[in-house]
Amino acid sequence: MSTLPVIEAPDWYETIRMGDDITLIHEPWIKPFFRCNIWHVRGRDRDLLFDTGLGHFSLQSHVPLVSERELTCVASHTHFDHIGCHHEFPDRCVHAAEAAILADPRNEWTVADRYANEEMFDGAPEGWNTARYRILPAPAGRLLEHGDVVDLGDRAFEVIHTPGHSPGGIALYEKKTGILLSGDIIYDGPLIDDVYHSDVKDYVETLLAMRGLDVSVVHGGHFPSFGKVRYRQLIDEYVAGRHKPGCHLQGG
Repeated sequence: MSTLPVIEAPDWYETIRMGDDITLIHEPWIKPFFRCNIWHVRGRDRDLLFDTGLGHFSLQSHVPLVSERELTCVASHTHFDHIGCHHEFPDRCVHAAEAAILADPRNEWTVADRYANEEMFDGAPEGWNTARYRILPAPAGRLLEHGDVVDLGDRAFEVIHTPGHSPGGIALYEKKTGILLSGDIIYDGPLIDDVYHSDVKDYVETLLAMRGLDVSVVHGGHFPSFGKVRYRQLIDEYVAGRHKPGCHLQGG
């Protein structure tokens, strides 16, 4: 850590406007593999925040966008890099299968025990101490299930349950625009199916069920956004890799 530049809180986050009233908030000093994409969607009646990052520095204090209007905060799943600041937002949603983890986010349940350390960083966040890293409890007020809708007034995002990477993973799909906020079930990078409570069989079944979705753009949990052709290519590559001879589809 001592060889890395020390990054203070005001310089930790970056916001990038993507169009469609969607803004990417991310933590550019975290290496891409570990860097969560935090998605902010502007709605007529309220805004949506999909995931909240590492949580070492306050989102509310350092990203004005998330405090401008009434906001619904949704967890794509409960791995540490996605729920670090959920406690800062009173209107919280999560899939029922991971509600207990959001309410009691122990390091061994959020995979922080495996990944949350100095190896994540290209710049050292001021005050970081791996041994002391903890996510604060953030019990959800609403439990989401497949087919539920997150309504922003003029925009409606349908909940797609995406077990595989984790049992309570969800994606949010806006049918009228084809925008998919996919979380960690699919993004343009190495897909992870071997951490605590991952399940390869579920992962394959989820991606096969999602393949026919009419997407225009996919905003994933990590790495850059992409379109429909790449979406189907990524799904086909993963499924083919898991259907090779000798590759057994058992839980991870």
